[in-house]
Amino acid sequence: MNAGETQRVPWIVGVSGASGTPYAAAVLRALLDAGESVDLVVSRASRLTLLDETGISFRDAHWQADLREWLSRGADGKPGTFAVGIDRVRHWNAGDLAAGPSSGSYPVKGMLIVPASTACVAGVALGLSKDLLQRAASVTLKERRPLVVAVRETPLNGQTLRHLVTLDDAGASVVPASPAFYAGATHIQDLVDFVAGRVLDAAGVPHGLYRRWTGELGGGDATRPTRAPSE
Repeated sequence: MNAGETQRVPWIVGVSGASGTPYAAAVLRALLDAGESVDLVVSRASRLTLLDETGISFRDAHWQADLREWLSRGADGKPGTFAVGIDRVRHWNAGDLAAGPSSGSYPVKGMLIVPASTACVAGVALGLSKDLLQRAASVTLKERRPLVVAVRETPLNGQTLRHLVTLDDAGASVVPASPAFYAGATHIQDLVDFVAGRVLDAAGVPHGLYRRWTGELGGGDATRPTRAPSE
């Protein structure tokens, strides 16, 4: 780094194999809109999910073109919905255990795993580090940096629940991918953005992805009359 230059300190975004690639896309777009830098780790399993949910093949040799296509799509799959620049994104192969995020000396702000599969949750909770995604999460925990885990599965069995408690005890924020409806969602993108917004809330990243609760009933639908308390 030359004198006068600001050190790049990114957020790591890990995408695991759970269903919910639109959540990851929404988080990535919002981070970039907020002026943040991103280190992206896309697991092998998530590439199959991405192909199944969007028809996009995420290839290491063509990751920039594939990422642009992915982030340009809305949650309904329509291409060209968003215009996104990816100049602040750095991609790391999930099998590269010598990558920057595998070391605690590599400067990052924290890590967001979205969506997080139960297999990913188990691997991080048990400290397996079988790939770069899990290794980066383990490093994030040991360095006491923010780790947000957006788990996407239902129902959850006891073993997964215990793994989530382990992550909570270790300092991670567990954010289930559970859309809410009080913000007045009228489109699938609104529901996706709500979950992405809650992920960013847990990380402390400013955004405008959803309308926040104001304490007034009926705020989610301006055309719907507020019910009397006795009803």
